[in-house]
Amino acid sequence: MIGRRWSGAILRSMMSGSQRFSEIGAPIPGLSDRLLSERLKEFEAAGLAERKVIPDTPIRVEYQLTDKGRALTPVVAELTSWAEEWLGAEVSCDAGGQPAVAGSEARARNPLLLWSDRPTV
Repeated sequence: MIGRRWSGAILRSMMSGSQRFSEIGAPIPGLSDRLLSERLKEFEAAGLAERKVIPDTPIRVEYQLTDKGRALTPVVAELTSWAEEWLGAEVSCDAGGQPAVAGSEARARNPLLLWSDRPTV
């Protein structure tokens, strides 16, 4: 499940707490709404995330990780550390997984390096 396209980046985005759909996808360039929706449904089915409908006006829908999902924090933190060490400033991967030259526009699309703060373990 974690190895599927964009799953790690989505989990990392959700680690900051309860968020709306658009807030989860905002820091992940190249992630389509359709794929985000698909992954969130998969996370719900696996018990990693829960969807909460808040009956305000207008109605809000928020997603948050369950205890099972939050237990992945150390794994995502280690993947982030690995990416910083091995992909760092010299080489990064774009959304298609192809190497790109550091400083190029593609660097911003590396989903493992999108966040300046790392999850707390």
